[in-house]
Amino acid sequence: MLSRRRMIQTGVGAGVVSAIPITQHVAWGEKSFTRPGYNPNYLEPPEGEHTWANWSGIQKSTPKEIALPLSDEELADLVRRTTVRIRPVGSGHSFTGLVPSEGIIVDLSGLEGLRQFDPKTGNATFGAGTRLFQAATELAERGRAFPNLPDIDVQTLAGTFSTATHGTGATLTALHDYIVSFDIVTANGEIRRISKESDLDLFQAGKVSLGALGIITQYTLKTVPVFSLRRIMRIDPIEEVLATMEERADLHRNYEFFYTPHTGYAAVLTHDLHEGPVSGRAESGDDDFLLQLKDLRDTFGWWPWLRSSIAQAAFPTGVVEDSSDLSHNLLATARPHKFNEMEYHLPRENGVGVLRKVIEKLDRRKDSFYPVEVRYVAEDNAWLSPFQEGPSLSIAIHSAADEPYDYFFSEFEPMYLENGGHPHWGKLHSLGRSELSARYPRFDRFAELRETLDPADKFLNPHLAKLFGVTYDA
Repeated sequence: MLSRRRMIQTGVGAGVVSAIPITQHVAWGEKSFTRPGYNPNYLEPPEGEHTWANWSGIQKSTPKEIALPLSDEELADLVRRTTVRIRPVGSGHSFTGLVPSEGIIVDLSGLEGLRQFDPKTGNATFGAGTRLFQAATELAERGRAFPNLPDIDVQTLAGTFSTATHGTGATLTALHDYIVSFDIVTANGEIRRISKESDLDLFQAGKVSLGALGIITQYTLKTVPVFSLRRIMRIDPIEEVLATMEERADLHRNYEFFYTPHTGYAAVLTHDLHEGPVSGRAESGDDDFLLQLKDLRDTFGWWPWLRSSIAQAAFPTGVVEDSSDLSHNLLATARPHKFNEMEYHLPRENGVGVLRKVIEKLDRRKDSFYPVEVRYVAEDNAWLSPFQEGPSLSIAIHSAADEPYDYFFSEFEPMYLENGGHPHWGKLHSLGRSELSARYPRFDRFAELRETLDPADKFLNPHLAKLFGVTYDA
């Protein structure tokens, strides 16, 4: 949509390129957007040890071992006999330091696939290392589906549930609310099956566990009959979107939008139930579009008015996609371009006001180009659910993996916190024990349960130690 040539042509058509001060234009073109200290490489491990990094490269460690157990019993034996700290890893899509360990990192990908399916109830049991796209595909083959999915489908079930990962929909809860029971390996190597009937406290705590209570090996989940959706994407002026977002969120099954800084436009995405033949999902141009936005920033970011003028002249408006397919083919995707992210969940009544401030702040930053993602999530009752105090509006901001993100904490996080925000557990935040205790009514109960289950802190790492206010002795 916005090749460099197209940008120049659009600028000429708008009668503005001829007025560009060449000195400023050239100076901006020589600017580096790479953050200081950025290194895309893995850490060099000590001899005989290993190296690990998360998806975006922001979290790294050199564990003594990366274990790949192929059964629950093998994992239980490993936990029972280990004398070093141990952390589980799924797909590495968390930006926070939930995984890094200098002891053992347990890769759960060996515990994957559908283990049991009950056609009478629709309940399905999967290994905790099953990726979302695999689980959704295996369910569809049996005429079943997840009620909702997030927008990235490569996470494992364990990582998805343990961080309160969610999709969008004013009446739809986060994915951990689908859990019927789970099997967990505790610090002493015992395998326990937990449900609300067997241990209500551990069940409510374990649905969003951060991997702090033990290592979960399998989940039994509620599913629904397979269904199709109609997906419509529109490009609308952001002021129109802000004025109608609350009404639209209640009107559609799934509603979200992406605001692109410095353009004045948002891509509005809706999904509603669909009956009859499906068209199949349209080919996505999201990744090309993102590169074009970056190119526009790199070329004309120094002059916000020109940048905005070119974008507004070149963007299509109205409906740009109308397609239909099975739900799992539309709701979730893969993301090849790496980024870092902060996402906070605001009380819905505070959401629009905070969002306006977020947009204003990003539009003032000449280096911003990544879209802001806005979603709705319904309330649930897991102890560490960010959504336990009512319906939420989620606002996610991003930066390219190699670019600065320190301003997330200085410019945006204080505003989220002042307005009752709760952080996504897998995305960047700076909170510790005191702040979390004040925001989560059952946080202290969770911390006490963690200490009871893991008195020797076998599953602790520096990030979790900060969350729970525990002195970390490496």
